[in-house]
Amino acid sequence: MEMGTRPIVRLRAMNPEDLPQAHALSRELNWPHLLEDWNFFLEIGEGVVAERDGEVVGTAMCWPFGPDVATLGMVIVSPTCQGGGVGRKLMQAVIDKLGDRTIILHATAEGAPLYRSLGFDADGEVLQHQGTAFSVPVPDLITDERVRPMGQSDWPVITAMDARAIGMDRSHLISTLDKSAVGVMLTRAHEPAGFALFRRFGRGYVVGPTVAPDEGGAKALISHWLGANAGMFCRVDIPEDSGLSPWLDGLGLQCVGRVTRMVRGPRPKRDSELRTFSLVTQALG
Repeated sequence: MEMGTRPIVRLRAMNPEDLPQAHALSRELNWPHLLEDWNFFLEIGEGVVAERDGEVVGTAMCWPFGPDVATLGMVIVSPTCQGGGVGRKLMQAVIDKLGDRTIILHATAEGAPLYRSLGFDADGEVLQHQGTAFSVPVPDLITDERVRPMGQSDWPVITAMDARAIGMDRSHLISTLDKSAVGVMLTRAHEPAGFALFRRFGRGYVVGPTVAPDEGGAKALISHWLGANAGMFCRVDIPEDSGLSPWLDGLGLQCVGRVTRMVRGPRPKRDSELRTFSLVTQALG
């Protein structure tokens, strides 16, 4: 290599051997993801890495959910390579991979200008709440409403409910969560009305996804997990318009950040009778 020549950055498909270096990149940014979280992401999706002299210096991942919609996330560029267009190249590679699908991502303030230039439009905010709840009041349930443990026969039911609420078929994601998550069902008049999953993630536990017909149902579901795990560090990522933010603040899970939901392409069609009140993760939606 001639003096003064920058090492060439090449893009290629992500493979499992890249994950320790990818994890190290996320730790540089103080992201909470464990190596196990990266393994989970790659198990259900695919990614692209930017490589320089055998070192992974950038990542981007995507998760196709059916033929029409996908999510995109874990876009990271090492500080040593920022400003050189690596992030744009990674994004374009993933966009090309996804073809004509609608693409959803959650953007920091720093990343939003790049995503706008690639055709993404803002579509609401997501708030990150986290902390430790030591005392969770028993929720007020309406008549004939109950929160009960999920059984194995409930997984097909929650898969269908998730698809209605979020507007995409995430059956592969939900079936993979079956290995690591536990859940509770919200029932009304003995019929399934919502659900919430709970699993290890990052520095503690995450409650999500939570799907319910209304705010009261969502509070009943999330209260179950926070109350059953009082004193444990938990995280809940919620749409800003969910109405849950002041309530979570009051329980001890403070809002520590916000990102912008951005969409490239037609918005997925959602069922008006069910809503997603908390996310699996910001990357997955």
